[in-house]
Amino acid sequence: MLMTTVMCGAMSIVMFSVYRSFRREVDGLGHWSAGLLLLVCASLLFGTRNTFPGEVSLLGANASLLLGIGLSMLGTEKFYDQKPSLRFYALACGLGTAGLAWYLLVHADFSARVALFSLTVFLFYARQAQLVWSHGERHFSSFFFGGLMLVQAGVVLTRGISAIVYGGAGINLLVAGTRASIYLATANFMALLLTVGFMTVATRRLQTILERRSTHDPLTQVLNRRGFGDAYAREKAKLRRYRLPLTLLSIDLDYFKSINDSHGHAVGDQVLAHVATVISGALRESDCVARFGGEEFVVLMPDMAPHHALSAAERIRTLLCAPNGKGLPPCTVSIGVACQASADEELEQLLSRADMALYQAKENGRDRIEFDIVGLTGACATSASLVS
Repeated sequence: MLMTTVMCGAMSIVMFSVYRSFRREVDGLGHWSAGLLLLVCASLLFGTRNTFPGEVSLLGANASLLLGIGLSMLGTEKFYDQKPSLRFYALACGLGTAGLAWYLLVHADFSARVALFSLTVFLFYARQAQLVWSHGERHFSSFFFGGLMLVQAGVVLTRGISAIVYGGAGINLLVAGTRASIYLATANFMALLLTVGFMTVATRRLQTILERRSTHDPLTQVLNRRGFGDAYAREKAKLRRYRLPLTLLSIDLDYFKSINDSHGHAVGDQVLAHVATVISGALRESDCVARFGGEEFVVLMPDMAPHHALSAAERIRTLLCAPNGKGLPPCTVSIGVACQASADEELEQLLSRADMALYQAKENGRDRIEFDIVGLTGACATSASLVS
């Protein structure tokens, strides 16, 4: 128990540190940290039962355990973006503590006290197991955490039923015995394992967030250069195998500087986010859109013939010209279209040709689409006659 107390305190500090660093990305860590501290308090109160009035120490220890385990349930609910069951938490802890006080101070009944405590805690653990099953990612971390919750729920339920069926014999942890030893060992071990399990799913969430940060633009939530490069590499591998056309759109907002100068950079950021949303909504699920910095966007369209790419580009241009209904200043875009010339062509070459077509659209008056005809070979050659 001493080792468990020390480890729970250490894990509480670790969780609180992660909570301070990633409170916006990973919710629930603060509740788990506070719950672990309450478990530490429960252990300390239990250890003072021979120093202070035993009934008061035992009641405080049990109440702290209920509050701490309940906080872990609230933390798990917040982690999975579910509304915290505050009423259930308050009711379970309140009635549980009142019942424990009754069977400890008024009508002493050890078996009833154990049964009440175990069944209340079982509800907290069962709720968390249900959350993992319903909302957890299908990944080892979730299976591990959910499995631990089921085991712990089964252990406390078994003890509660044993208290009802067999009375106090064999379940009094203060009396040496096989059942008491097994339960104490399991409870202490599981207290640490459950914390490790939650940290496992939290770490998995952090890994996903950090990976997304490295491949996505934080303002528009579309791909950045790195993410786009990875997507292009995957599609180019398919191009080599299946010889399918691969088309790229280079999109640039017209007179974006004047929007920033007239309305401020905050509005300019809203315009960029709106443009990214419109572009994404006009594309297929297989298409990739990225922001290359400033007001420039790039779209990768696998298995897209040139004439279909021009239709998609025109759809994007038309949608952005229409009133946005958000009170944002109107904006237009110039678009350059280029098709992958061959499987040996690199991304920089394709981007360069798309940019040349974009610059041509700028020179020809903006708010228009220009096509680079140099790349009409290879996989795109079959559709060249359809491009005007």
